[in-house]
Amino acid sequence: MSQTLYFSVLLIALCSLSECIQHRYHYINMNKTWTEAQRYCREKYTDLATVNNINDMNDMNQLIKSIDYSLLNTTHDVYLWIGLKNTGVYKWKWSLGDPVNYTNWSNGDSNGSGHCVYIKGGSCYHQDCKVNTSFICYNGDKGFIIDNSSVSWRDAQSICREHHTDLISVRNQTEIQEIMNDNDINKVWIGLFSDSWEWSDKSESGFRYWWSTQPNSNLGDSEYCTAVSVTDQAQWHDVVCSESHSFVCHEDNLILINESLSWSEALRYCRENHVDLVSVDSEKIQFTVTKVIHQSSTDAVWMGLRHSCAVGLWFWVNGEMVCYQNWAPGNETAVNDCDREVKSGAVQSGGDHLWISLPQSHKLNFICIRYDE
Repeated sequence: MSQTLYFSVLLIALCSLSECIQHRYHYINMNKTWTEAQRYCREKYTDLATVNNINDMNDMNQLIKSIDYSLLNTTHDVYLWIGLKNTGVYKWKWSLGDPVNYTNWSNGDSNGSGHCVYIKGGSCYHQDCKVNTSFICYNGDKGFIIDNSSVSWRDAQSICREHHTDLISVRNQTEIQEIMNDNDINKVWIGLFSDSWEWSDKSESGFRYWWSTQPNSNLGDSEYCTAVSVTDQAQWHDVVCSESHSFVCHEDNLILINESLSWSEALRYCRENHVDLVSVDSEKIQFTVTKVIHQSSTDAVWMGLRHSCAVGLWFWVNGEMVCYQNWAPGNETAVNDCDREVKSGAVQSGGDHLWISLPQSHKLNFICIRYDE
């Protein structure tokens, strides 16, 4: 028996941040080991493929369906490497792929037994993932679904993904209390789990799409790399890293250029080599910028924001007016010296990644758009 819930606070909180990161996937018809494939993708694109959420997985599945497998030159099962690898170090993740910024352990310790989590009485508890209990699904903007079926964590995840979106993530204690206090439930699986798998690009995404019997490390714990199985509905298998398979790279739309140029030089570079300087005209793009800016060698990074002294306004190089804003205090209006030098906008490399106003002659790293959406 399922019950639909509508919580306005939760709906805002649980919009998956992982959906902000979008990749363009490229199938590479070469047989390489996982490490060789990783090196190739980093040289030609961004990295071996990262899959942040079910939308990414659907995009990859469409790519896989378009491949003519009669052209593949392989003696192995038809596997395609992606960027997930076993590090041996367990970390907590959300099934939806969201960052883990909040937990409320019943004993104050995240190192208890069991790699899956249920909530009860406002607290999070460790549990063996094979134990059966009810669960709660995230259902996008339609609310949440409590399913009173008694199933394992993996089965709960599969049911949520098939009929809704995924097992829920929770961001704070208020959200847990709303679920537990307003509904006649004892304990439910949520989307929190721990594993030792890490993405090649160091993404924090906890999204996994394992085949039902995977990962199994059935070759003496030597299957440390992940491949998409063409024959198993594009689900994932753990595979020996030294095997040779074709693979999938991903290309991020934003790229940090680790050269220090003036704003005008940066604009010219992006337009000659990519598409344009990035216009951060939404919270979604701001979030994506924060994911690429961490490798900057300067304290701030140019974006495509410029001040017009003639009309006294800031504008984006893509022609959009500045509606979404993330200014550091005082910087939006720090443009009174137009007679000396025109100002352009940069985003801070650290802290809260706020926007600052700087003279265009400053030499900074910058972010380009690689392709039009």
